[in-house]
Amino acid sequence: MQHSQLDKQPLRRVWNLAWPMILSNISVPLLGAVDTAILGHLPSPEYLSGVAVGASVMSMLLWAFGFLRMGTTGLVARSDKGGVDWLLRALLLALCLGVLLQIIAFPLLSHIVGWMNASVEAGPHALSYLQIRLISAPIALANFAILGFFIGRQDSRAPLYILLAANILNIGLDFLLILGLGLGAKGAAVATVSADLFAFVLGFYLLRRIDGDIWSDIVNLLCKRQLLPWANPKPWIELLHINTDLFIRTCLLLLTLTFFTAQGASQGDSVLAANAILLQLLMITSYALDGFAHATEALVGESIAKKSSKLFQATVHSAGIWALGSAIGLTILLVVAQPVILSLFTDIGTVIEQANHVYWWLCALPLIAVWSYQLDGVFIGAGRSRKMRDTMFIATIVVFFPSWWLTQSWGNHGIWFSLFLWISARSVGLIVYYRYYTVTDSWIQKGACQQNKYTDTTNYSE
Repeated sequence: MQHSQLDKQPLRRVWNLAWPMILSNISVPLLGAVDTAILGHLPSPEYLSGVAVGASVMSMLLWAFGFLRMGTTGLVARSDKGGVDWLLRALLLALCLGVLLQIIAFPLLSHIVGWMNASVEAGPHALSYLQIRLISAPIALANFAILGFFIGRQDSRAPLYILLAANILNIGLDFLLILGLGLGAKGAAVATVSADLFAFVLGFYLLRRIDGDIWSDIVNLLCKRQLLPWANPKPWIELLHINTDLFIRTCLLLLTLTFFTAQGASQGDSVLAANAILLQLLMITSYALDGFAHATEALVGESIAKKSSKLFQATVHSAGIWALGSAIGLTILLVVAQPVILSLFTDIGTVIEQANHVYWWLCALPLIAVWSYQLDGVFIGAGRSRKMRDTMFIATIVVFFPSWWLTQSWGNHGIWFSLFLWISARSVGLIVYYRYYTVTDSWIQKGACQQNKYTDTTNYSE
């Protein structure tokens, strides 16, 4: 596609990249929603509470390494060589980190469940869930790198196929193992592990859609030993530099969400279960809006590689229009469909009552959070991971925890108010950084300079 065509149809190009990512992204929290709905209709809330605790801990353990997706996307998008070398480096790093995570986490699981304030009834379910889920940790992390590669190459169909197929398998196994065989939390964990393995195999199969010679490229890179850190250290320095900032940022994000879940658990199983349902709804809205952020990552990376300020601005503005319109639509849907939505998740009266008590905090969040999601995409695509880290640090340490401390007497309203301020602080901080770089006109110049540090070819213009 010629550059002039890109300038004429930025809205269409963003949409063409975003809609498959929206569908594939939504399938992830919808899977969690199915788990929640199935467990929420079992006779006791302890199953739902146990999986809520276990899934929250697993999210913390795995998504702390979400930089493997985000960092790979930005590096591949800014690469002029196809990005296969970045994919393989990310896969090697993912497998090593996954094994290390297993070694460290397995002996600590019971202590982690205790720290989460799980009740006596829910604790054993959370522990058994975690023990099974941790088996597939290396594969789950490798899947992050594979998805990041496809997004960076502007192939949004492959993530759609991978995530939809894996999550459909997961949902089918949920019904079989939880309802059919009565395995409860263990069944939910086995279903997810099976889906992780399936996604990994399917991802490698679909790599051929990007490049028919990709297997030859992989073999050549491995034979030349160009991927080994000691043979070619400069790309690894770049990979670790970006990923360290994203790792810290993601750890702070997950610390906040995990602490949120723990505070709900301390108020009883009904509050914990209600918050789990509302967090699932928040994840659905955030994953849907992230589809536009993923498109932004790839197109901003392309604009950096081409040194095109015009393409950069067109991408940011077009994606922002789509994302804001979607956020408004999601907010209206949450408000109008409140009774129906909650009844789909559970028929336990005390859980519905607690969810209704704080539901309006959830309705307000998409309109605030959309800006942080979109600007995350801009900063990832441009390789400005340090600003994402700094903003998250301020939002978490300076805003969220002090707010929680001051509003503990508010009960569940206090923790939701703190979450609202936390998301608001993230959006405001990224807007301030974005405006600074826009005013100084340094997005393209510094981004291209950073990209050229670790590549042999310096001419990216067309």
